[in-house]
Amino acid sequence: MTFSPELEARFAKLLEIYPPGRTRSAVVPMLLYAQDEVGHISAELVEEVARRCQVKPLQVDEVVGYYSMLHRKPLGKCHVQVCTNISCLILGAEELYEHASKTLGIGNKEVTPDGQFSLEEVECMGACSWAPAIQLNYDFHHHVTPEKLDQLLAEVRKAH
Repeated sequence: MTFSPELEARFAKLLEIYPPGRTRSAVVPMLLYAQDEVGHISAELVEEVARRCQVKPLQVDEVVGYYSMLHRKPLGKCHVQVCTNISCLILGAEELYEHASKTLGIGNKEVTPDGQFSLEEVECMGACSWAPAIQLNYDFHHHVTPEKLDQLLAEVRKAH
């Protein structure tokens, strides 16, 4: 696989951090950085990370299956995650998720036809005191109402 020079430098730095025999610790950050550049975790990417970290591809594949922030399919440019765990649920997350789905015209783990947005219902963001919570890519938003969500989505549309 071919990566940008910036990503290659990040990979090299990651592999320098860990002592020999411990490079498997670089698997998760390497996957996250690569996913940001490539858009998703492909079989080819799994093989490449395994090679670089000196682990079996199956071990990398198990990591991809375990962590919800790693995706095997391409996401939208803005990935909308709505927490629907109990605290968020009690404070309106189900209605918020339904609003997001209706507004975007997509369901869970789907991408809008223009590739602008993807939507995912997630189990917990650890923001129970500020529920309901959402995440737009890496940015967290708390006490989100349908109106606030509409504003956030409009800002994303305007920026792109």
